[in-house]
Amino acid sequence: MGRASIRYAPAARWATVVALGAAVAVLTACSGDSYPQSTLHPLSDQTSAIDALYRHVFWWAVLVFVVVQTTLLVTLIRFRNRPGAAEPRQIHGSTLVEITWTLAPAAIIIAIAIPTIRTIFEVSGAAPAGALQVDVIGHQWWWEFRYPELGVVTANELHLPQGRPVALKISSADVIHSFWAPRLSGKRDAMPGRITRLAFTPDSLGTYLGQCAEYCGDSHANMRLRVMVSSPADFQAWVTAQTAAPAPSDSTQTLVLAGEDAFEKIRQPGNHSCIACHTIAGVSGGVIGPNLTHVGSRTTIAAGVLPNDSAAIARWLHDPSAVKPGSLMPTIDLTDQEIAALVAYLQSKK
Repeated sequence: MGRASIRYAPAARWATVVALGAAVAVLTACSGDSYPQSTLHPLSDQTSAIDALYRHVFWWAVLVFVVVQTTLLVTLIRFRNRPGAAEPRQIHGSTLVEITWTLAPAAIIIAIAIPTIRTIFEVSGAAPAGALQVDVIGHQWWWEFRYPELGVVTANELHLPQGRPVALKISSADVIHSFWAPRLSGKRDAMPGRITRLAFTPDSLGTYLGQCAEYCGDSHANMRLRVMVSSPADFQAWVTAQTAAPAPSDSTQTLVLAGEDAFEKIRQPGNHSCIACHTIAGVSGGVIGPNLTHVGSRTTIAAGVLPNDSAAIARWLHDPSAVKPGSLMPTIDLTDQEIAALVAYLQSKK
């Protein structure tokens, strides 16, 4: 029995070392630029403040870990049982030790609490004067973005100018959602009948991913968004294009004209047309689904689930529920010719 235990102990130690090494490797693999929604790569004033607080708390945690583990190891080694050693002297309490382990944690809590409270007020404050106003409305399962000062309405792709503060006014049209673009902002709930606010200043050009962070139904995971930060000049060019009327259908494009006719007149369950739920400027329509005025200029459809190309649009029109379970858009019995016409028409709306 003794020899077996002796042989087993080194093997157990090596197994422990290997397991810890594998755990470290797995955890390390979770970081880096390969993860597009990492909170560890802040790109706005708000996420930079949150990241600074995180690092502050992290190093305090490292200090506590090192002190506790060092004390534990020293105690285990110094006071370990030795053959022939006398019974240790029993003592009852230590005023100095008790005062130390009471005051030290209190001091650490204060050192963490002060910057935490300061950061909470910093990231929850009102946007400065001149901030870009955007109304964010969560729907099952897509995002609506309204720019009241600019007269622009779009879906799933939030365009912002670099270096200008933005003030988001967030609400919901149905259930509770949560707006989150990890590299640009913290989370804010979108609730029906209530307004929440979020203010930040994006400082880097690029496209940054986000999504709903509050479970909201079957396609919660498919409720994605993109924040596109561009230079002030490029942002103004985008606004100009969005406020212009969509290009009229070219009379020489028979397929586009057929798609326009299908969009207005195709019969859905309940004898409704596409315009019962969707709006295109100059055509009018409903507001249940995303505004499609300039849908051809977007990079994705279905809240970022599919690329905005012919094959993806056709797939979406053929069976929306297969792409997004529980989708409120009904499956319509369209012919291949009708789908091709609608694809051409929607892609023409730049």
